[in-house]
Amino acid sequence: MTTAIHAPDLDRFQPKATGHAVSTGALLSIIEWLSGDECHALDEAGLVSGLGRRLQALGLPVDRLTLHLMTLHPEFIGRTIAWAPGEPVEIHDREHGARVAISNTPLRKVMETREPLIVDTGESVHGRWQHIDVFADRSLMQLVIAPLCNVDGPVSAAVFGTRRPGGFTASERQVIERILPALRNTSELRILRQVELSLLDTYIGPLTASRILAGCIRQGEIESMEAALLLCDLRGFTELSNRLPGSTVLGLLNAYFDRIVPAITREGGELLKFMGDAVLAFFPGYDAAHSCGAALAAARAMLDEIDHFQYQGIGVKAGIALHYGEVSYGNIGSGRRLDFTLIGRDVNLVSRIQTACGELGEALLMSAPFRRDAGAGDVVSVGAHGLKGFAEPVELFTIVR
Repeated sequence: MTTAIHAPDLDRFQPKATGHAVSTGALLSIIEWLSGDECHALDEAGLVSGLGRRLQALGLPVDRLTLHLMTLHPEFIGRTIAWAPGEPVEIHDREHGARVAISNTPLRKVMETREPLIVDTGESVHGRWQHIDVFADRSLMQLVIAPLCNVDGPVSAAVFGTRRPGGFTASERQVIERILPALRNTSELRILRQVELSLLDTYIGPLTASRILAGCIRQGEIESMEAALLLCDLRGFTELSNRLPGSTVLGLLNAYFDRIVPAITREGGELLKFMGDAVLAFFPGYDAAHSCGAALAAARAMLDEIDHFQYQGIGVKAGIALHYGEVSYGNIGSGRRLDFTLIGRDVNLVSRIQTACGELGEALLMSAPFRRDAGAGDVVSVGAHGLKGFAEPVELFTIVR
């Protein structure tokens, strides 16, 4: 059975299941908690567990409370936070394919129509819900599903489940209805936080994101720092892109980046830019030996990935340049269009070293300062070489593979 939730009358709230009236003040205390500083400081798990306990204290037979918070993320469509009395809070990050699991369910219907529903265990024109993982095998008799409509963007939902035969009473549903505006607002704040962090992390990386959130957003705000630099560039990419269809080239690039970028982030590197088919990353130099060691470990892993990489039968080759030095890190640009970047002599040098990879036929080359701090035992010199823009020849090193 499916019914709609009607507008409540707060003054007539009296839960029949408990046999006693709940004061207006008790209900308002939950609304004030949802809107107050204490709740604002909680994470998602603290929010859902705190609300579940408070509703039970009012006498509502809430045996399952879940928030389904939709977001903007390249890998995840949203997050489910689920609470039950006496159990740890469950958190499930939902990949985009999770739409299929709820495609023919009342939960999906509520998100699409922005209208609340009450569903029992029987058949419904909106499909069944018992197979959804956070509701399965819990003997729930009824769900109250309410949309949490943001100002814009995808609609989230809150679900209140009970095991009590007959489900929630009309007056209990009124209580749920009364707290929904405050629950929507506090949920939207968390969604906005998550979107803010995930988008910044996705497009500019965690270190740069933290600088932006700290207020470093003015043109010309630059700081000097020491870092290990890594520049990886595909060989023969121009020929490939001229020969292959655009969709194949994009598919190849994405598959290639999926293989090499994790090697950088695993070692604590910050991916600064995708430059066509090239990747520029840096490893902050809080300790030179640690930074260079991490960058070299990432480079070794990247070479292993490239050796075994194929996309639709197409293999690739790349050149990786490594250097340690001082860089200027911060905002450049014009007006309201700014970019975080690295500039300086040492950035220029790592770029020239990368060019030398192709000229010398080496998959990896590093500078003398990098070699000194990395401390690797399988490094050999390939001699001193003239690099464009540098007056003196630069000694370069490679690893024995």
